[in-house]
Amino acid sequence: MSSTATDQNAPTALIIGASRGLGHAMAAEFLDRGWNVIGTIRDTTARTPLHDLADRADGRVTVEHLDINEPDHLAPLHKRLAQRQLDLLFVNAGITSNEQTPIGAVPTADFIEVMITNALGPIRGIEALQDLVSPTGLIGAMSSGQGSITNNTTAGREVYRGSKAALNMFMRSFAARQAETQRAFVLLAPGWIRTALGGPDAPFTIEESVPLLVDVLLSRLGTTGLAYLDRSGQTVPW
Repeated sequence: MSSTATDQNAPTALIIGASRGLGHAMAAEFLDRGWNVIGTIRDTTARTPLHDLADRADGRVTVEHLDINEPDHLAPLHKRLAQRQLDLLFVNAGITSNEQTPIGAVPTADFIEVMITNALGPIRGIEALQDLVSPTGLIGAMSSGQGSITNNTTAGREVYRGSKAALNMFMRSFAARQAETQRAFVLLAPGWIRTALGGPDAPFTIEESVPLLVDVLLSRLGTTGLAYLDRSGQTVPW
């Protein structure tokens, strides 16, 4: 959708869900570190911060259309990117609802929406696009510390917690099917960050968080297998 003059010697990251917030900030951070970036947006009718980043990037940022909840969007995106090799594929997706509702009382439609957006959609995207990733590249997704079953001692946000635990399980299955490859796989738990999802009371800002998150991802390049890591690179218990 925009720009073609990429740096042929630079690595390339595809960030799904990069229109604003954490995803946009990660795209900007990778760009600042010398990467080419492909970022996806859901709404093609609205201008986003990702478009502004692309305008300043001298052709090193490409804006693509993808709604992670629409499986029919995946094959056209794959076709558009077929001539590009990715060094990193990262899915940034997350919504929440019914935060104080016990899981048995969550409306079915709300449950389905959160589970598709947070778990099924990201894995579908990874499955559909993974062959574009270098044999030694990295595939990851934005999880949450609240997806840890071990650490759940307080309840609350139950449908959100369940969706991220499901994402973790699906990613573990995906990585197990690629156990003989040289790829790295990462589930990232970013902490409570001041975003539209995290809200204004979150203790961490996007500006202080994103460099740490990118550091964690880059530290895994060249390391095989799946890791579930927090913003400091520490393992989160499953």
